Amino acid sequence: MLNPFLGAPLAFLYGLAIDIRHKLFDLHLLKSEEYDIPIVCVGNITVGGTGKTPVTEYLIERLATRYRVAVLSRGYKRKTKGFVLATVRSSFRQIGDEPKQIKLKYPEIPVAVCEKRTEGIRRLREIHPEVNLIILDDAFQHRYVEPWVNIVLMDYNNPVYRDHLMPWGTLRDRRRQLNRAHFVLVTKCPPDMNPLDMRLVRKSLDLYPYQSLYFTRMKPDTPLPLFPDQIQRPLNAGDPLLVLSGIANPTPFIRSLSPRYKVVGQKLFEDHHLYRTRDLEEVLTLLSQLPPETKIMTTEKDAVKLTNRKKIPVEIQRRLYYLPIRVHFVGGCEPDFLRQLEQYVISNQKYHILHPE
Repeated sequence: MLNPFLGAPLAFLYGLAIDIRHKLFDLHLLKSEEYDIPIVCVGNITVGGTGKTPVTEYLIERLATRYRVAVLSRGYKRKTKGFVLATVRSSFRQIGDEPKQIKLKYPEIPVAVCEKRTEGIRRLREIHPEVNLIILDDAFQHRYVEPWVNIVLMDYNNPVYRDHLMPWGTLRDRRRQLNRAHFVLVTKCPPDMNPLDMRLVRKSLDLYPYQSLYFTRMKPDTPLPLFPDQIQRPLNAGDPLLVLSGIANPTPFIRSLSPRYKVVGQKLFEDHHLYRTRDLEEVLTLLSQLPPETKIMTTEKDAVKLTNRKKIPVEIQRRLYYLPIRVHFVGGCEPDFLRQLEQYVISNQKYHILHPE
């Protein structure tokens, strides 16, 4: 982010550009494609991690029991172009780290990447005609597709109503574009969140009656070794940890580890970081300065980029764990969310569902 003196004028110009683009879609000078099967879009209006991948995985698990689900993503920072249908052997360089994570976790689900979502949907349906519901990952700004459901995420720690447009802030779209959302999920809420905190967020967002607001947090699952055959001593409560991550906002990840383990070191990189030999050498150097029983904890997204045994030093393999996370709805509102989501998916209702406060 830039300081206001330089960032504000650039943000103004950026805002003009996106306003013109939205106006072209609103006037139908740019066309949005509609589809005869449910399209569920998971996105945000900020740069950086809001938890799109855990929410996408949550939707897969809930919807795949009734629908033949596929996932389509842009494949951010992949080295390929155009449409690529993922396999379990696809590398993160071919499809991106987040699609790779999803494909490994749900190998039976078709996962594809394509910059042009309309082409991606067409190709997916040609190859998998049995698919009758597609989840679009990070496509809220991609208005060439008209979703049946728009789910927009907002990080509780970086609310859009306190943010500014890029490059002054982290907003990549106007705050008023939230009006196109059917659901707004506030993610990464703190464990001690109370009803007053929720009311303040609800008031600040000032959503329309046809929109639903839900509060969620990322709940850590059981840590897993990335190389189980190399582990010499299992991870135990109270063990010292070196945190290794390349995600947009590692603070909630580190905070989730602190109650159970002793975080004695951190090696943090930028979002979607591609680990290289020198990075691993730096990790080894840092390990040599920490207690000998120190383990390494990384995120699930980072883990898919650290699976190449030939490139990962054995000393790191022996210590490396990753932490899966799951979406947890605050206040027991998950059944209501699923009920309303099902209404949209079944009937393609747009703005006809009034939601209780």
